[in-house]
Amino acid sequence: MILEAAMLHVKSGMDRDFESAFEQASKIISRMDGYISHQLHRCLEVQGQYLLLVQWTDIESHTVGFRQSADYHEWKRLLHHFYDPFPVVEHFEQVSL
Repeated sequence: MILEAAMLHVKSGMDRDFESAFEQASKIISRMDGYISHQLHRCLEVQGQYLLLVQWTDIESHTVGFRQSADYHEWKRLLHHFYDPFPVVEHFEQVSL
Protein backbone atom coordinates (compact mmCIF):
# COMPACT_ATOMS: atom_id res chain seq x y z
CA MET A 1 0.00 0.00 0.00
CA ILE A 2 1.20 3.49 -0.91
CA LEU A 3 0.06 6.65 0.84
CA GLU A 4 -0.18 9.78 -1.28
CA ALA A 5 0.01 12.99 0.77
CA ALA A 6 -0.60 16.54 -0.43
CA MET A 7 -0.81 19.75 1.57
CA LEU A 8 -3.39 21.88 -0.21
CA HIS A 9 -3.44 25.66 0.15
CA VAL A 10 -6.81 26.97 -1.00
CA LYS A 11 -7.11 30.59 -2.09
CA SER A 12 -8.62 32.94 0.48
CA GLY A 13 -12.40 32.87 0.71
CA MET A 14 -12.77 29.78 -1.47
CA ASP A 15 -12.96 27.10 1.25
CA ARG A 16 -16.65 26.27 0.88
CA ASP A 17 -16.49 26.17 -2.92
CA PHE A 18 -13.39 23.97 -2.72
CA GLU A 19 -15.04 21.52 -0.32
CA SER A 20 -18.09 21.30 -2.56
CA ALA A 21 -15.94 20.70 -5.65
CA PHE A 22 -13.88 18.14 -3.75
CA GLU A 23 -17.03 16.21 -2.93
CA GLN A 24 -17.69 15.92 -6.67
CA ALA A 25 -14.06 15.07 -7.43
CA SER A 26 -14.12 12.32 -4.79
CA LYS A 27 -16.42 10.33 -7.04
CA ILE A 28 -13.78 10.44 -9.77
CA ILE A 29 -10.82 9.25 -7.74
CA SER A 30 -12.76 6.57 -5.90
CA ARG A 31 -13.50 4.67 -9.11
CA MET A 32 -9.86 4.44 -10.23
CA ASP A 33 -8.09 1.09 -10.42
CA GLY A 34 -5.75 0.69 -7.47
CA TYR A 35 -7.62 3.20 -5.32
CA ILE A 36 -8.19 2.10 -1.71
CA SER A 37 -9.44 5.15 0.20
CA HIS A 38 -8.97 8.87 0.75
CA GLN A 39 -9.38 11.48 3.45
CA LEU A 40 -9.48 15.26 3.31
CA HIS A 41 -8.59 17.11 6.53
CA ARG A 42 -9.12 20.84 7.19
CA CYS A 43 -6.39 22.51 9.23
CA LEU A 44 -7.56 24.06 12.50
CA GLU A 45 -4.71 26.56 12.77
CA VAL A 46 -4.33 27.79 9.19
CA GLN A 47 -7.36 29.01 7.26
CA GLY A 48 -7.54 27.48 3.80
CA GLN A 49 -5.04 24.69 4.45
CA TYR A 50 -6.04 21.05 3.88
CA LEU A 51 -4.28 17.71 4.00
CA LEU A 52 -5.25 15.14 1.39
CA LEU A 53 -4.33 11.52 2.05
CA VAL A 54 -5.02 8.84 -0.56
CA GLN A 55 -4.24 5.15 -0.23
CA TRP A 56 -3.31 3.30 -3.42
CA THR A 57 -2.36 -0.33 -3.96
CA ASP A 58 0.84 0.84 -5.72
CA ILE A 59 2.42 4.08 -6.89
CA GLU A 60 1.70 3.42 -10.58
CA SER A 61 -2.04 3.37 -9.88
CA HIS A 62 -1.70 7.04 -8.98
CA THR A 63 1.11 8.31 -11.19
CA VAL A 64 0.10 6.43 -14.34
CA GLY A 65 -3.39 4.99 -13.96
CA PHE A 66 -5.00 8.09 -12.48
CA ARG A 67 -2.86 10.93 -13.79
CA GLN A 68 -2.88 9.64 -17.35
CA SER A 69 -6.62 8.90 -17.40
CA ALA A 70 -9.32 10.95 -19.10
CA ASP A 71 -10.94 11.32 -15.67
CA TYR A 72 -7.89 13.20 -14.41
CA HIS A 73 -8.76 16.11 -16.73
CA GLU A 74 -12.12 16.44 -14.97
CA TRP A 75 -10.37 16.25 -11.56
CA LYS A 76 -8.06 19.09 -12.65
CA ARG A 77 -10.97 21.15 -13.96
CA LEU A 78 -12.83 20.80 -10.66
CA LEU A 79 -9.92 21.46 -8.27
CA HIS A 80 -6.70 22.92 -9.63
CA HIS A 81 -7.89 26.53 -9.84
CA PHE A 82 -8.36 26.61 -6.04
CA TYR A 83 -4.67 26.12 -5.17
CA ASP A 84 -2.06 28.78 -4.47
CA PRO A 85 0.65 27.63 -4.51
CA PHE A 86 0.13 24.41 -6.43
CA PRO A 87 0.58 21.46 -4.06
CA VAL A 88 3.55 19.15 -3.88
CA VAL A 89 2.40 15.53 -3.90
CA GLU A 90 4.53 12.91 -2.19
CA HIS A 91 4.21 9.15 -1.81
CA PHE A 92 5.01 7.13 1.28
CA GLU A 93 5.31 3.47 2.19
CA GLN A 94 4.83 2.03 5.64
CA VAL A 95 7.93 1.21 7.62
CA SER A 96 7.91 -2.23 9.18
CA LEU A 97 9.03 -2.07 12.79
